[in-house]
Amino acid sequence: MIAAFGTYDARKHPRVAVLVAGLREHGYEVVELNRPLGFSTAERVRMLQQPWRLPLLVLRLLACWAGLVGDAARLRRRSGRPEAVLVGYMGHFDVVLARLLFPRSRVVLDHLIFAGDTASDRGATGLRVRLLTLLDRVATACADVVVTDTEEHRAMLAAPGKGVVVRVGASDEWFAAADAAQRARRDGDPLRVVFFGLYTPLQGAPVIGEAAARALAAGVPLELTMVGSGQDHAAVRARLDGAAAVTWHDWVGPEELPALVASHDVCLGIFSDTPKGRRVVPNKVYQGLAAGCVVVTSDTAPQRRTLGEALELVPPADADALAARLGDLARPERLAEARARALAGRAAVRPHAVVEPLVAAMTAR
Repeated sequence: MIAAFGTYDARKHPRVAVLVAGLREHGYEVVELNRPLGFSTAERVRMLQQPWRLPLLVLRLLACWAGLVGDAARLRRRSGRPEAVLVGYMGHFDVVLARLLFPRSRVVLDHLIFAGDTASDRGATGLRVRLLTLLDRVATACADVVVTDTEEHRAMLAAPGKGVVVRVGASDEWFAAADAAQRARRDGDPLRVVFFGLYTPLQGAPVIGEAAARALAAGVPLELTMVGSGQDHAAVRARLDGAAAVTWHDWVGPEELPALVASHDVCLGIFSDTPKGRRVVPNKVYQGLAAGCVVVTSDTAPQRRTLGEALELVPPADADALAARLGDLARPERLAEARARALAGRAAVRPHAVVEPLVAAMTAR
């Protein structure tokens, strides 16, 4: 038996749902001990960057932990000690509690985000970054197995030998949305392109704005949907201000997002040239593939290594290259060829496939 444990919110951050689904498909019994904290990733990072916000985080965390302590006691009485405890995404604090509550179980931490690295990418410096890096080290020290999403992130661990690389993958909702989508194209239809995200420097949204502006100016038949808000949103909107071919959504709920993405031809990934941008394969790349889209993203080592044959890769931070690729994909025959390769790569992002390295690690250790 495996206990999926923590204050994660699978609705907002489906990574843990992918891991749980994949483990169940491999025959594991997975029991969820989950008390969602209720804060988004951006809110958690902001609290860690702004110490005066921490009391709210601490109070909410203690309330959730009180519930988890009771849940753990009931599990032990009913079913005994779990073989392993999987601490869900953003579990930097939860893993400490898991170690205390289950001292003889194998603790697996899904360390998808390094707090120090993320804060640095969003502009933090100095003592804050050092403290958050220390938090990363404490969290990973509490785990027996640390799950990362790329080899680059595994190499950042203090003890890389206990790291296991598990692709992020996509939950079943994204595949279902692709099956339900209607994408019949007629001659002359514009290329439908979507981007969704938090507009952080990692994502390189200004590159998207510049590329879309250049493509539209060159007469590329293009309809662009931009979903989300954040740090770079104002700059992107200013660059595309007045473009009738661009639709803006400040927010789309997680229940509606898969269907929205699946209704497009192309899903955009990330395009920054930041250090973090060169180490990750973002959620939207996996989700876009699962939704049946052609995915255009930056040509970085982890993205090429992980899903390169299924992706349309362009140089990071290169608006001209992205504009040219969108113009190329606007040709029906080119889009059909790219879609065939994308569809061939979908199986690799299903839960059953992505957890295979974790299953192997748990069997071997």
